[in-house]
Amino acid sequence: MTPEDLIAHYGLEPIPREGGLFRQTWAGPPRPDGRPEGTAIVALLTAGDFSALHRLPTDEIWHFHLGDPLELLLLAPDGTARTAVLGPDVLGGQQVQLTVPARTWMGARVVTGGAWTLFGCTMAPGFTYEGYEHGDAAQLTARYPEQADRIRELSRP
Repeated sequence: MTPEDLIAHYGLEPIPREGGLFRQTWAGPPRPDGRPEGTAIVALLTAGDFSALHRLPTDEIWHFHLGDPLELLLLAPDGTARTAVLGPDVLGGQQVQLTVPARTWMGARVVTGGAWTLFGCTMAPGFTYEGYEHGDAAQLTARYPEQADRIRELSRP
């Protein structure tokens, strides 16, 4: 199995601004505010790409599916930072499912030496582009100076 096989199989398309490829696989019925009750996507990142730092207004659940582990940088509203790894080695500290709390800055890339990761994300209420906030490297570096190098690596204009 190759990334090209997965792109063709799922009909993946570029994720605007953030990076990677995706396809929405489910959207629940609309709520009174117009947002869907929930959404789910399948997504692919390759070693040459990354998910740029961004945040969302509600929790987002990430699910590991196939490939190499995926490293996530998480910058919390309280000023703390941590790294989580999605992957199959659950006894070695990796996770197959990870909830990123609302308003947490998140960015991801395939671990060093890896080639690609197929993963999914689920939200309830569902994702809308109006809720997406793209990270600004200068502002994030000022807020989380100890993560400056990683912030630059996971940022795009």
